[in-house]
Amino acid sequence: MRITDVRVISYPLGKLERPYRNSILTTTNKGLSFVEVLTDEGVTGVCFGGNRATIEGSIKARLVGEDPLDAARLWHRMFTGWRKPVAKGDAIAAIGCVDNALWDLRGKILGQPVYRLLGGFRNRVPAYAAGGYYEDGKGLPELAAELTGFVDAGYRAVKMKVGGAPFPEDVARVRAAREALGPDIQLMVDANNAWNAAEAIRFGRAVERYDLTWFEEPCWPDDLEGAAAVCRALDTPVASGEIEYTRWGCRDLIERGAADIVQADPQTTGGLTEWLRIAALASAHHLPMAPHGNHYVGAHAVAAVDNGMIVESYAGLHPWQDEFLAPMRLEDGELVLPDTPGLGIGVDRAALERAASR
Repeated sequence: MRITDVRVISYPLGKLERPYRNSILTTTNKGLSFVEVLTDEGVTGVCFGGNRATIEGSIKARLVGEDPLDAARLWHRMFTGWRKPVAKGDAIAAIGCVDNALWDLRGKILGQPVYRLLGGFRNRVPAYAAGGYYEDGKGLPELAAELTGFVDAGYRAVKMKVGGAPFPEDVARVRAAREALGPDIQLMVDANNAWNAAEAIRFGRAVERYDLTWFEEPCWPDDLEGAAAVCRALDTPVASGEIEYTRWGCRDLIERGAADIVQADPQTTGGLTEWLRIAALASAHHLPMAPHGNHYVGAHAVAAVDNGMIVESYAGLHPWQDEFLAPMRLEDGELVLPDTPGLGIGVDRAALERAASR
């Protein structure tokens, strides 16, 4: 079997009815895109997509004619020979999108779900609902209702945003969240790199009483010393790494003591091939993996390794996505991995095409 084509298909779906934001970015539009890796035997690998120009240009040129089962060699071909050797940035994320589509393809060729090909440590993984964004008109009652709605949907862990409001308001938001959730639901907070170390430590100390599972991305992404200072100062674990690239970036994060929980994103960091290398590095330092990103890929990553902690999930939380993507099964706060070959991402392409053409 040989690869014959690599392509990106995008579906712009218009404006969100209610834009939302974190501490740095506002999201206003919705849409989905997919990478497809085609073969001469009619089997196609699919995953969520990225930069069309890069993927359909230089990356495709290095894959056409190759055997899709050669995982390590194909990753090396995508990483080398067509760009300056910079191990960060959009090119790495594009490699990650294609690498994950290749894993979907391998699963379909071999008749196995991806998590088994990657290691097969377990077949269900803890999941948390990611939400608690800032929105116009969302006060403390609305925030509390949103988070308790996640629990009603079956989650036993939830995450909310901080860093995008004045200090007292953010502390009040965390307090309201804990009071609404009660003591038995895990609560995480995510600052999206909002603060310097001193500000992050001040905030972390102010909310430690609310028994947080982790404090995510407290400092600017290039401030590893600051993040390490936050790790040393707080009892709450610090989670970070979602916008880090490759094993080398995560090596620096880990060796500098800048994270207690490693959140390497299986797409951003260069794909599941590279994510496994990072997980092994984290394991050597006795650190758990809690990948950022969509649960369709993240669940396979967490299920594959013995230091997989929990997966970020939007399952059942974005109605506009649920219209097009078959949901993963959530039971007792855990995502059940599909037995279908590959990643098991079910996509209603006909519905997407109709929606994108409106």
